[in-house]
Parts: sequence; C-alpha cells; structure tokens
Amino acid sequence: MSITGAVVLFATTWFLVFFMVLPVRFVSQGDVGEVVPGTPSGAPAGHVVARKAKITTYIAFGVWAVMCAVILSGVITIRDIDFRGVMDAPAAP
Repeated sequence: MSITGAVVLFATTWFLVFFMVLPVRFVSQGDVGEVVPGTPSGAPAGHVVARKAKITTYIAFGVWAVMCAVILSGVITIRDIDFRGVMDAPAAP
C-alpha cells in the first residue's frame, strides 16, 4: 500500500465513522425547548462537533489500523473477492 493509498483509506474511514458518530447522543434545539430564531428546531442545541471529531479520530485510527494490517498482511487479497472469476490466475513463483 502506498502512502497516498493509506491517506485516502484513512480519510474515507474517518468520514464514514464521523457520519456514524454524529447522531449519537444528539440533542436538538426542539428537545431543549430553546429554538434560536431563524434556525430549525432540529438544529443542534450545543457545540459538539469538535468533541465528536476528536472521538471520530480515535475510533477511525483503530479501524484504519486494522484495515491496513489486513491489507498489508495479505490475509485477504483482491483475488479473494473475485467471485465472477474475471481476474487471471496468479502466476506461479
């Protein structure tokens, strides 16, 4: 895996985890009962994005490390997920 591939894998993992973490323990302005004029009642009541981004980074790093370990170890290769048999057989060493 190249450095660019590792960075792209981390960014993709980070955003996937971020979108899973965002709704956890979400409190809207409508739930609190203090809707700021000009905002929808479903808007967040507090500033929690920085905390959730930090939590996301910790979780994403762990998930990313596991995925990198699987990719670099060769336990699962691209040929393992070739269900239609499109790829050629691996060359003999």
